[in-house]
Amino acid sequence: MSKVIAIANQKGGVGKTTTAINLAASLAVLERKTLLIDADPQANATSGVGFDPKNIKTSIYECIVDDIQPQNIILNTATPNLDLIPAHIDLVGAEIEMINLPGREKMMRNVINSIKDRYDFIIIDCSPSLGLITVNALTAADSVIIPVQCEYFALEGLGKLLNTIKIVQSRLNNNLDIEGILLTMYDRRLRLGNQVVEEVKSHFKQMVFNTIIQRNTKLGEAPSFGETIIMHDASSKGATNYLNLAREILQKNNLIKQTPAKEK
Repeated sequence: MSKVIAIANQKGGVGKTTTAINLAASLAVLERKTLLIDADPQANATSGVGFDPKNIKTSIYECIVDDIQPQNIILNTATPNLDLIPAHIDLVGAEIEMINLPGREKMMRNVINSIKDRYDFIIIDCSPSLGLITVNALTAADSVIIPVQCEYFALEGLGKLLNTIKIVQSRLNNNLDIEGILLTMYDRRLRLGNQVVEEVKSHFKQMVFNTIIQRNTKLGEAPSFGETIIMHDASSKGATNYLNLAREILQKNNLIKQTPAKEK
């Protein structure tokens, strides 16, 4: 089995890249061969696993626009079983260059299909927009995870994203599923956070992951060291959360029957 999961939300600051990096690392630690694709021009996923985007010469941009073979640019990370296709600021111009190309929405799918069988999971970190690159990611994906922060404007824009997903499902990718809505930045001490959890679960019910990503200092620190939370502090609450998320996804896809680790 090989599964492609896009991490998408057009709102910034919802824990999207944090989720992409640490879910990919957690799947890798659970002995699933995993590829992280950085499809965001900010290249935060690239730096978050230890690579300086300024030193990246060939990225997902060249694969999409110049037909560079992805297997030639894959980077091995410090985490066993985790590889990376990096991003670069040049990706900003890709949407303009792609606009008149035939099948422009399916170019990332073509890139991924050429290497898909090498991996158990491919995680795509999307940019905080609903532009052509994000549409490409959704067209290439088997499913999408939507991070939603446990804050006041949690549901703002979520309807627009769900509508975009429906359009992609109807026109470009009939097989696209919603893997789940992931609640992030949760602080159980705050009444507002608990209200948001209740509201999202009441609206979306079974679509919401049981795992909730709690606010955690170590999660915020890890990218500054170019490390995943697993490499930075495997005993932290953030590491436990993302390992539980990985296990929940494996369970959902009938790949394991283990019980998630106890939250700290």
